[in-house]
Parts: sequence; C-alpha cells; structure tokens
Amino acid sequence: MKTILFVCVHNAGRSQMAAGFLNASGSTTLTAESAGTIPTEQINPVVVDAMSEKDIDISGNRPQILTQDMADGAHQVITMGCSIEEACPATFMLTEDWGLGDPAGKPMNEVRRIRDQIEQKVKDLIEKEN
Repeated sequence: MKTILFVCVHNAGRSQMAAGFLNASGSTTLTAESAGTIPTEQINPVVVDAMSEKDIDISGNRPQILTQDMADGAHQVITMGCSIEEACPATFMLTEDWGLGDPAGKPMNEVRRIRDQIEQKVKDLIEKEN
C-alpha cells in the first residue's frame, strides 16, 4: 500500500478533503494521510459539511503537524496550494503542488467548488497510480 501525504498550512481544509476522498475511494493500492505545517485546533466546519454532502465523514479528524517521518514514509507528498508568505513544506521536501484556493472563511458555494476540484484531482491521481 502506497501512502499519499496531503499537506497544507493549517490541515483544516484542503488536505483533509483530499485525504478523505482518497481514503473513501476504495483504492486497494493507495492510502492517504494529511498534515499541516501550522495546524489549527479543528477542521473547518464548513469543510466538514461540504464533505458530508459527498457522504464522507471527516468530522472525527484532527489537524496534525507535518513531521519528517511522515514525509519520509510517503510514496508521494502533495501540497494543496502554498504561497511564499506561508510556511510551505515545499521548501524542505520534494512535493507536487495542486495550486488550490484556501476554503478558510469562504462561503459554502466556494468551498464546494474547491471540494469538487480536489475530488477530480484525487480521481486523476488514483487513475495515474493504478
């Protein structure tokens, strides 16, 4: 089983959604973890609601800090759209960046748009890796 590590700054939105989609996909070859460089206390509740619309429950997940061991154990590390002013892991490890907008503070319709982009990228990743 190959682990895909999804990383964003706060581990409260994009990376949680990506891991949720991958882990709910039924893939027999891939599993997902998510982490952040500066994790918050909880997942964005609008993100939890948006994922529940897709029948994926991430309400029990908690943001966690990115560690070197996590990165070393991953088959691939994917960042969600880091910007230079944020503490982006891309500066200290080889990553692929998906360049996605941050759902923090956004209304549900914008969170849904980001969620749907993530869902398609995860589907593409699964297809590429299988």
